Amino acid sequence: MTTQTLITISNPRSPVAEAYRTLRTNMEFSNLDKNLRVILVTSAGAEEGKSTTLSNLAVTIAQSGKRVILVDADLRRPTLHQVFGLKNSVGLTDMVRDETILANPPAQETSVPNLRVLTSGQLPPNPAEILGSKRMSEILAALLERADMVLLDAPPVLAVTDAAVLSSKVDGVLLVVSAGKTKRENARKAQAQLEKINARVIGAVLNNVQADQSAQTYYAEGNI
Repeated sequence: MTTQTLITISNPRSPVAEAYRTLRTNMEFSNLDKNLRVILVTSAGAEEGKSTTLSNLAVTIAQSGKRVILVDADLRRPTLHQVFGLKNSVGLTDMVRDETILANPPAQETSVPNLRVLTSGQLPPNPAEILGSKRMSEILAALLERADMVLLDAPPVLAVTDAAVLSSKVDGVLLVVSAGKTKRENARKAQAQLEKINARVIGAVLNNVQADQSAQTYYAEGNI
């Protein structure tokens, strides 16, 4: 995964880039009566496009003028540093263990105005414990002081407990579903698992849609 993943930058006039802007707009409308400042993006299984979807969504939100911090909370297979061509020497896990770093989040600037990325940092042996900790809540609070929106990339729901644990700390969860790859049963299981712990599932994103070639990302609020 490289910066070529960011079609909203490489080809902003394409139907796919427009689809991401539509996703952003739909989220803005769903936010009218809700406080959606911290959003978690996950998927049912691996390789379903969650990081690509999240990265392009973050770009479009930043392009609308909002200050965005994109957080790589996938502490098992982090990819956002590769997407944006950033170093991953210091990141989220360093904020967990070091109070001084917590006071000055090491979110890195990107080529997109208003968009910064907090990479994962060194991978820990206990990701779920870290994401569910009180310190993680403090980290999110610190980031919100510096951004209008905080978007988090988390591991797949059915693979590990990380996303479920972290979902209690966010305002909403977007579930990414890959057309032709994600099994309907798995998508429903992922949704049910999130709802079982009272996660606020605000919608699903169906990507890799090829039907009419007019768009490859579609947002649908409600049931899968």
